[in-house]
Amino acid sequence: MAATATGIHHRSYASELRLRATRAEYVRLALLAVLLVVVPFVMDNYWLSIINTIFIAVIGAVGLNILVGYTGQISLGQGGFLAVGAYASVILSDRIGLPTPLSIALAVALTAVVGTFFGLPGLRLKGLYLAIATLASQQIIEFFIRRDYGGFLTEGRGYINVDRLEVGPFKIGARSVFEFQWYWILAVIAVLAVICARNLFRTGLGRSFMAVRDQDIAAEAIGVNLTRAKLTAFAVSSSFVGLAGALTAHYSEVVTWEKFTLEVSILYLAMIIVGGLGSVAGAVYGAVFMTLLPVLIRNVANAASGSVPFLADQLPAIQNAVFGAIIIAFLIFEPRGLDRIWQRMKDYFRVWPFRY
Repeated sequence: MAATATGIHHRSYASELRLRATRAEYVRLALLAVLLVVVPFVMDNYWLSIINTIFIAVIGAVGLNILVGYTGQISLGQGGFLAVGAYASVILSDRIGLPTPLSIALAVALTAVVGTFFGLPGLRLKGLYLAIATLASQQIIEFFIRRDYGGFLTEGRGYINVDRLEVGPFKIGARSVFEFQWYWILAVIAVLAVICARNLFRTGLGRSFMAVRDQDIAAEAIGVNLTRAKLTAFAVSSSFVGLAGALTAHYSEVVTWEKFTLEVSILYLAMIIVGGLGSVAGAVYGAVFMTLLPVLIRNVANAASGSVPFLADQLPAIQNAVFGAIIIAFLIFEPRGLDRIWQRMKDYFRVWPFRY
């Protein structure tokens, strides 16, 4: 018999609205906070760079999950919206001369507007048809970025070199402290993004998103404005994605169209599928898992390159095959992803030695 959630009882509305319901949850949260503080002091720059990439992926995955997992509006335009945030932020900060925080905020707002515009087909389309419409947004944005008519984006170079992040008197230092300083910036922003997303679905707006996902006709019958809910979901989701794109640009210090292709959109979709649709925590788990997976595959291939040279020679193909196999495996055996697996583990140990 499968383990189920049990043993948690609420006797007041205040108790039910708490983000954490048990003492064990508070303990795990405290341990996570300690871990986040300790990690940059014990990891080298290589692993810190991977962790920093995970933080950015978490922000983008949470944004996509708001749209796909919570509102039921599938999107294949993640890479394009990341590009809008990246290019807008860099142009505003490095060319126009706006302060970097302001340029990032304006890039987030612009990405929300662009996402809302491309979300208009969602008012009439569902399922596969909506996926095709959002795929068109990815292709359109990528087309204009690659063509760069008039050299407005890259001034004919095909890429943009980004100045090192500077906020007031603070400036990111040399490579020896580069990853360490970025760690604290990205960790704080990622944590705030997760908290905002978690609390969004405790509001009437967030609940309207879930009502649209579960049954849009019934949602409209009880007073949910479908047009407003769907467009707002696209705007909120795109704003998270635009933030991830802007941070990607300033962190990597170079912006090229190769970073925002359809493969990136599929990777983010894989993150929320593997992590768990309709779960903020699942988006975090999926971002961590899918970011670490290529690193693990690469390390295994390098370690076995002496005895099995085929692994190193065919590494890109092997990575794609493993990605596909993992997505299929989760869809078949655990459609609710890593979040559901974690929930079942917690339920099991909470009622152990009883089975339910």
